Amino acid sequence: MSSFILDGKQIEFKQGQTIIQAAADHGIDIPHFCWHPSLSISGNCRVCLVEVERMPKLVIACSTLAAEGMVVHTNSEKTLAARNAVMEFILINHPLDCPICDEAGECKLQDYAYQHSVGESRFTEEKMHKDKRVELGPHVMFDGERCISCSRCIRFCDEIAGEPQLTFVQRGDRVTIVTYPGKELDNPYSLNVTDICPVGALTNRDFRFKARVWDMSSTKSVCSGCARGCNTDIWVRSNEILRLTPRHNEEVNSYWMCDEGRLNTFKHVNSESRVSGPQIKRDGKLNKSNWDEAYAAAFGELKSYTKDEIAFIGSAASTCEDNYILAKFAKTVIGAKHIDFPRHIKAGDQDNILIREDKTPNALGAELAGIRPAADGLTFHAIMKAVDEGRIKALYVVEEDLVGLNPAYKETLRKLELLIVHASNYNETTELANIIFPAATYAEKNGTWVNFQGRIQRIRPAVTTIEGDRSLDNLAMSRLDKFGTEFDRWGNVKKMDARPVWKIISGLANTQSGKFRYSTSEDVFNELVKSVPDFSGLDYDVIGEKGAALKKFVNTKTV
Repeated sequence: MSSFILDGKQIEFKQGQTIIQAAADHGIDIPHFCWHPSLSISGNCRVCLVEVERMPKLVIACSTLAAEGMVVHTNSEKTLAARNAVMEFILINHPLDCPICDEAGECKLQDYAYQHSVGESRFTEEKMHKDKRVELGPHVMFDGERCISCSRCIRFCDEIAGEPQLTFVQRGDRVTIVTYPGKELDNPYSLNVTDICPVGALTNRDFRFKARVWDMSSTKSVCSGCARGCNTDIWVRSNEILRLTPRHNEEVNSYWMCDEGRLNTFKHVNSESRVSGPQIKRDGKLNKSNWDEAYAAAFGELKSYTKDEIAFIGSAASTCEDNYILAKFAKTVIGAKHIDFPRHIKAGDQDNILIREDKTPNALGAELAGIRPAADGLTFHAIMKAVDEGRIKALYVVEEDLVGLNPAYKETLRKLELLIVHASNYNETTELANIIFPAATYAEKNGTWVNFQGRIQRIRPAVTTIEGDRSLDNLAMSRLDKFGTEFDRWGNVKKMDARPVWKIISGLANTQSGKFRYSTSEDVFNELVKSVPDFSGLDYDVIGEKGAALKKFVNTKTV
């Protein structure tokens, strides 16, 4: 590899890289607004000006190719003077909105004003006023006065979303961003512009004015909206999820995620419809129970049926650990052979960016973990047909709303003698249940999912429950403990009495056998690795923050 000198340090670069790209690869941040690693170069903010020896003028690092032997200075007297001048120019008409701006704490302009500006302005005239609170689309609000015309949002729509919807109009100090006539910013990825906007000009209407960034904790997780499994950060305040943002992973989702996953995969976690505590139906009405009573009732009822009369329904929304324990319980404790899970395929709802037709995060993982019928067992649709015909009399359902999946199943489920359901939220299936176990959501537990590419990824608890899943991630749990204690003092925390599915089923199995001795989800995963060859060589550390490809998918690249 070739190399050049950057601030007295020799760094290597790949042919074709610009100065700013080479610096970023070595952890050196050159100030920038308009440059983004996944977008084309516009070179219009000029903050990344650097001095290159033997060049007559300063150059912008975002578009200047690195060359062998080049000597670059990012903190020379000329560079600092130019950077200060650019910052003064950008701030001339910028409003003093920091006290009310949602971007405060995450604003590059705010940070750079402290780090690279002179701290005062010579501009004494009236600032230019532009339109504020402009609804560019159903999800994005625009404040023209804050915009620094970096063009990131325009380039994103053109190059990534593939739907040109934004453009500059007018020029000079009156320049602003608008949608094309007759259009609005409504592409399926529109909210990504709020992530890449370096200032507070573009904001998420769903999250607007809900919290400051320093009031929230962030936890690395995975989107549950489809089989892509976009990497995300879950942002929480007072034990309540307020927003999701994409987390960079070039193997999965790059810097992006779709609006559907961002807005509609977390609202149920803090919903008023949450199931909190086990429930048993008596005299046609569900009544709250304690865990031991619910375990005893459920196991006693299950043992009264033959293995041909019982079926188990797993879920592609549950973790590999949850599905593994369900399969183990069904096959070794109950001896059942009818076990499967429904597929959630929305035909045609797919693109060549991120969105997949499979609207579940772990269909491949559920199957690999053992949620499949025995050789003489029934598949999901055959199970439901057998229930309708009276051959299946007891059904154990984990994290699936069967009636919501197919309204015709409502009359089918009424024919059951026993319906046991694990659910995080009340739904049309829980209305028919004899016993309900409250299941922790994906944001309240540790575990793993396998996406459609065969890449296994970790989810972690961002919200704490009464029980909690205190497994491997001690750092995350210590953060939850810290914030949970503080929020309890404030008296505004709502914690669910819910448990991960693997823990519920282990407690159920241990009412008789006592052989399901797992303390953490990591214990379950380690046993899964030993039992299922597809997972061999893995542990939570190997999976890490970016995931790992299962062995038979290592050389598979699926768009």
